[in-house]
Amino acid sequence: MTTPPTAFGRPPRGPHQRTGEAGSAVRAWEMAASDERALKHDGVACGGLVRPDMGEAEDRLASPNDSPPRRIGKVRAAAEARILRAAEAVFARAGYAAATMAAIAQEAGCPKANVHYYFRTKQDVYRAVLDHILALWLAETDVITPQADPAQALAAYVRAKMRLSAQRPEASRVFANEVLHGAPQIGAVLRGPLKALVDDKAAVMQGWIDAGRMAPVDPRHLLFTLWAATQTYADFGVQVCAVLGVKALTRAHLEQASEELVRFVLAGCGLVPAGSPGGPAALHLPSRPTSSTESR
Repeated sequence: MTTPPTAFGRPPRGPHQRTGEAGSAVRAWEMAASDERALKHDGVACGGLVRPDMGEAEDRLASPNDSPPRRIGKVRAAAEARILRAAEAVFARAGYAAATMAAIAQEAGCPKANVHYYFRTKQDVYRAVLDHILALWLAETDVITPQADPAQALAAYVRAKMRLSAQRPEASRVFANEVLHGAPQIGAVLRGPLKALVDDKAAVMQGWIDAGRMAPVDPRHLLFTLWAATQTYADFGVQVCAVLGVKALTRAHLEQASEELVRFVLAGCGLVPAGSPGGPAALHLPSRPTSSTESR
């Protein structure tokens, strides 16, 4: 069996790869995510990413060959991305009520006036953080299509979600806290674009099941399980580290967890990974009990 490619360190999928299910409010922040990828250095322990200083980021993003409007747009995207990463850290530490624009500015290493220039209020930047991480998560569902190999698609989705938990643990915690408080800011997104996307992907998986390509499972509950299993490494990282007896989760820890989770998911869906005996995505369905009538 060939070793699967590592999921960690690969940047999130860009907006040009989206199929449009997530809705305009969510897709808007994928543009910021796309520009933010230019700011990323290699990850460090626990999936954290090094944020360059603003001057360095602007120099890399804005080429001398760019037209003035394009250069300004890239600089703005860099500034917004930096503020969002800082806001993720502040909201994750302090919660929404205790977080302040001054704290976000300090974390971002810029004057508070700069934060207010891009985001008028604390609520605006908080909502942007939520929209941003949700957009990144939803973009990864593009691999789930009717034509896709079920084992490969599910494995790719699990690895992508684990990668995002490693790269954006603070954003994941902010999102979890929002939902635990009843989702006052993003309830409409959950009931609208998110539900529509889940309905669409559930229909795809049900098609796989009906065609005999995957074991009969409830697609929505499968997605709930995948979200819980992958996001626990971000939302409950302290607990995971305590049980494993380590101070921080390294890339090796997270890659091992990712591959274990892939094995669990594929086994539960009656699938085996590509390269295993039985074909590209062999279906291993449980034997159906033989009734006494059939046995006669």
